[in-house]
Amino acid sequence: MAIWSGNPTIGELRGRGGGGGLAAHLGIEFTELGDDFLRGTMPVEPRVHQPMGLLHGGASVALAETLGSVGAFLVIDRARYRCVGQEINANHVRAVKDGLVIGTARPFHIGARSHVWGIEIRDPRERLVCVSRLTVAVVDWRPDDARN
Repeated sequence: MAIWSGNPTIGELRGRGGGGGLAAHLGIEFTELGDDFLRGTMPVEPRVHQPMGLLHGGASVALAETLGSVGAFLVIDRARYRCVGQEINANHVRAVKDGLVIGTARPFHIGARSHVWGIEIRDPRERLVCVSRLTVAVVDWRPDDARN
């Protein structure tokens, strides 16, 4: 059984363009929404390179946080709550120069006020590139609140 609140579709996520901002700038695209995971891709090209021409660790973290945060958002009652990042960590285990990386986010814990998500980023050959853990706070949402 799916963990998602309502019936979100990958088409709706794609229509949002990764929510704009950094995700759109980095070329992050949502590709699959399973019963308990969200998957997306990011191109590895000069805009996400560090000075040595490799995938920047910060870009990997941005992909991880995007997938985990959107996943958390899809679980909650979106009329009452929002999710905000509290902590993220990442271990970078393989260098990537070009092509594409694929991130998959799955929850470790879904609580009333916090979630913990695990995100694995792999290359197209399914070799692990980065493993990340994201903790989000689930906060009350009021449309007139500046935190939204």
